[in-house]
Amino acid sequence: MMTPPQEERHKRVKELHRLIHHHNERYYQLDAPEISDAEYDALLRELQLLESRYPELLTADSPTQRVGAAPLSKFEPAQHEVPMLSLSNVFDEKALADFDRRVHERLDLPGSQAITYVAEPKLDGLAVSLLYESGDFVRGATRGDGQTGEDITVNLRTIRAIPLSLQGQGWPKRLEVRGEVYMPKAGFDALNKRAMTQGEKTFANPRNAAAGSLRQLDSKITASRPLDFFTYGLGVYERGDLPATSHYALLMRLKGWGFPVSHDVQCVEGVEGCLKFYRAIEKRRNELEYEIDGVVYKVDSLQDQEKLGFISRAPRWATAHKFAPQEQTTEVLAVEFQVGRTGALTPVARLKPVFVGGVTVSNATLHNMDEVQRKDVRVGDAVFVRRAGDVIPEIPRVVFEKRPTSTHPVVLPTHCPICCSPVEHLAGQAVARCTGGLFCPAQRKESLKHFASRQAMDIDGLGSELIEQLVDLDYVHDPSDLYHLTYEKLLTLELVAEKTAQNLLTALEASKKTTRDRFLFGLGIPGVGRVLAETLGQTFPNFDQLMDIKLGQFFPLAELEALPGVGPKMAKTLMNCYREKPGTLVNADSLDAWLESCHAKLPKSVVTGLTKQFSIQTFAETCARAGHFLQQKTIRIPGVSHVIAHHICDFFANEKNRAVIRRLFEAGIHWDEQGGENVSSSLAGKTYVITGILTGMSRDEAKKQLQLLGAKVTSSVSKKTTAVIVGEAPGSKKDKAEALNVQILDEAAFMKLIE
Repeated sequence: MMTPPQEERHKRVKELHRLIHHHNERYYQLDAPEISDAEYDALLRELQLLESRYPELLTADSPTQRVGAAPLSKFEPAQHEVPMLSLSNVFDEKALADFDRRVHERLDLPGSQAITYVAEPKLDGLAVSLLYESGDFVRGATRGDGQTGEDITVNLRTIRAIPLSLQGQGWPKRLEVRGEVYMPKAGFDALNKRAMTQGEKTFANPRNAAAGSLRQLDSKITASRPLDFFTYGLGVYERGDLPATSHYALLMRLKGWGFPVSHDVQCVEGVEGCLKFYRAIEKRRNELEYEIDGVVYKVDSLQDQEKLGFISRAPRWATAHKFAPQEQTTEVLAVEFQVGRTGALTPVARLKPVFVGGVTVSNATLHNMDEVQRKDVRVGDAVFVRRAGDVIPEIPRVVFEKRPTSTHPVVLPTHCPICCSPVEHLAGQAVARCTGGLFCPAQRKESLKHFASRQAMDIDGLGSELIEQLVDLDYVHDPSDLYHLTYEKLLTLELVAEKTAQNLLTALEASKKTTRDRFLFGLGIPGVGRVLAETLGQTFPNFDQLMDIKLGQFFPLAELEALPGVGPKMAKTLMNCYREKPGTLVNADSLDAWLESCHAKLPKSVVTGLTKQFSIQTFAETCARAGHFLQQKTIRIPGVSHVIAHHICDFFANEKNRAVIRRLFEAGIHWDEQGGENVSSSLAGKTYVITGILTGMSRDEAKKQLQLLGAKVTSSVSKKTTAVIVGEAPGSKKDKAEALNVQILDEAAFMKLIE
């Protein structure tokens, strides 16, 4: 056989690329194959043969790269330039109507004007991000925590539905496409059947199969699995105008560039259109070739999406309408109480195992004692069990007709089942808590896991199993002890060899340099998540000020409002009476006489309750403290309620917690202001909003630069905004700034500002 000339080889390889990409599109996007599987395989084998004989012909976008690469030792982290947010959920028509009403209100539209939504099936798979540069696929990642995922590029390359090079024209220099990797039902059944014949473990459902396949370190295993992909939106879109003004048109443009889009995506009008789509797709649910757990509604207008914006975890312009979860009946064998990292006691029902929604369920959450009493769940009851949101097993109701006569109501333990410390259940709060704090082993373990997690101190290699051992062996009592672990101690742990021990010590040393918001989040203060931790850090640049925070600084009348029978309105009445003539309270014949003299008549029950609890002197001291805080500037932080403020203040007032924080600082925990460089105060007190695409840096980098100069960066424009920084394709925020007469800075002016 004669060797074809070089020019012919290049020409044939190029033609094979075109043919195989064409047939991939016909099969995966159009569902209209033109050739048989055998003919397709023959084309692929010919290309493989040419590339193996002439390695210079092998390119990154070759269809042969779908077969997988050499195994990885681990997945590297992948930072999302635009966060991959989750969706809010609705479970009934009322909640959907409330979502639609909020959209109308925020867009300032009359309720009679129907909003156009894009309705699409909510695939039960794994969300991924695909990054393209100059039309070529360069990186793929999982959602992870929304900020940082795992780089699974080599595995995503094996999925034939994902284009390695974009088709058509008009795509930007950098393009990030988001979508869902899933396993079709037929492929799932075939995979499990093959596993059974080979004596291997089977998967419980297609979602688990898809997730497990994508997270294989050996991409050849991923390549052997029947995975598919649908796109549903964009992330990064750099250096170019968006190719559409509506979400539906955007999906069609993505389809033209080679991305598969669900055939069931539709534009609908208003709530009625959404519900009609929901009911129709629910009827067809079992006929679909893929598993879904609901429907997603998105405001179609991209301009309106920009106006609506985001909350910390989800867009305001989209929501997921979940299907009613599948239910089965079973028996409650026991009710036990688990202790979380914040001391919260969660009742858990141990169940006679039952198969629900593709998995075997033997435990179900009962949430809290209020729920246990409301549903009247007892040991021995026959109950319905379902997977809430098709994920978390729960008990919606009891089958009272089958209740045995010997059952008894579940009682909240008076002492922690782990450390025997007293259990505290405050009036008006659903959650009961163990008072053992970090001395409770259950809280200790969970607190340490939280402290070491990626979003907190990010101590690489310090996983759950190691923490369990460290606590059980009494090596670690609180987070500060982690930084006093020795090489010799680590070697006594199971599965810890010399290299692992050294790597962990290196990771602990590296974690000492952190950021203020990561440290705050890692402390595990109840109610304080990543967003609030960052806000607290910006509000209290001096950590000592935060350590000494008092509840009255958040809510001056909190101490009065917390009194039995006294709420915000009555607290103001009492305070007004006190501030008019403070001396009349101290000199009154009795507390009830003074209370009776207040301008607004107080209920007799409140007067009786207060006089039983307070003397004149102690009540006067309470009012004096409230008056002191009223004279100071009240600290208002979005998202900080009375309950969360209590948690923050109680945490820092606890001497044991303060001692742990001191030991952490002594161990070497530190941060440069705003996590990287010295903070200036040149823009202190000023607030900026960033909109559009910046060419000189990313938005995150711009935000960091402003924060380093002492400024605050927010996501919405108001009269209090100092200026709006405008890049390319700015959207509605620029319009709002102009309407409010807020200063607008282009990128050149912004660069001059930060210089």
